[in-house]
Amino acid sequence: MIKKKTTIKDIASVLNISPAAVSKALHNDSRISEKTKKAVRQVAKNLNYQPNHLASALRSGKSKLVGVIVPRTNSNFFSSVIQNIEEVLNKEGYNIIITQSNESFKKECASIDTLLFTQVDGIIASMANETVDLSYFEKVKKAGIPLITFDRGENDLNVDYIGIDDYNSSHLIVAHLAEQGCKRIAHIGGFKRTRIFNNRIKGYIDALNKHNLPLIDELLIESNLTTEDGREKMHQLLALEHRPDAVYVAGDYAALGALQVLNEEKISIPDEIALVGFGNEPFSSMVTPSITSIEQHSEEIGKLAALSFLEHVKNDVVKQTLTKKILDVELLIRDSSNRRHS
Repeated sequence: MIKKKTTIKDIASVLNISPAAVSKALHNDSRISEKTKKAVRQVAKNLNYQPNHLASALRSGKSKLVGVIVPRTNSNFFSSVIQNIEEVLNKEGYNIIITQSNESFKKECASIDTLLFTQVDGIIASMANETVDLSYFEKVKKAGIPLITFDRGENDLNVDYIGIDDYNSSHLIVAHLAEQGCKRIAHIGGFKRTRIFNNRIKGYIDALNKHNLPLIDELLIESNLTTEDGREKMHQLLALEHRPDAVYVAGDYAALGALQVLNEEKISIPDEIALVGFGNEPFSSMVTPSITSIEQHSEEIGKLAALSFLEHVKNDVVKQTLTKKILDVELLIRDSSNRRHS
């Protein structure tokens, strides 16, 4: 038999007092004597009483829960952002509920519905690759709770955004590859419909122009940036009549796939083809050759996202406007692109 969940009424029945008195005792109400409070806490412990946080949130209008939506949790970038959000919010008495969209718009919408139903006090989100329709995020704003976006967010939402300078990141990468003597630089990017990947593509195109390097259509490829995508797109580039002499990949997981293919094909890295990733995943410094990558400052992004939320909850009325906090990036040059030391 399944044991029925203990309620306030059960505690009241044992102590022969009213449920209202039990509730006040559990909330440390000064009108209840210390003796009664102690007795209530002891019976609650004996009966394994668990408070109904949802009911409490409905009564007080505050759940002390914050929803965090990420495309995936198995990336060092997102797990580090989550850790830092949680660290800042825990200190202020908040807990977080983590959901992952797995890059699916449908799953992201379901997560938003679940979090709103759970009466979260706010949502901090990085959008799925598939997301173009912003109506579900508008739902969060209509609910009157803060919405903070990071890494992947859209200007049209008019909410706080914390991220890096994606456009300038591409300039740093192309400038470095040009300095190494690379002339045909390919880009395995994300999809243009996602603002950050569009900015990286724009930066790549403008940087090629700045360094008088050709923009060749077949060298610009969009993808989901998984490891498998990196493998597939690298094979595609190697099958060209005129191969690239450098490949800039907009994500480290896809860069890892590209590296595997180059190693399998016995192509000398970086002398024949130089390789640059994005995100500074831990494995990027451990593989052979180590992968040049962009450091995105995930710790700082997580802290700033949490602080933005806390700033909003100080105010009774949530007034959101487009407020951007853009962090500078750092190019970590490693063996995969450093021809000067190869």
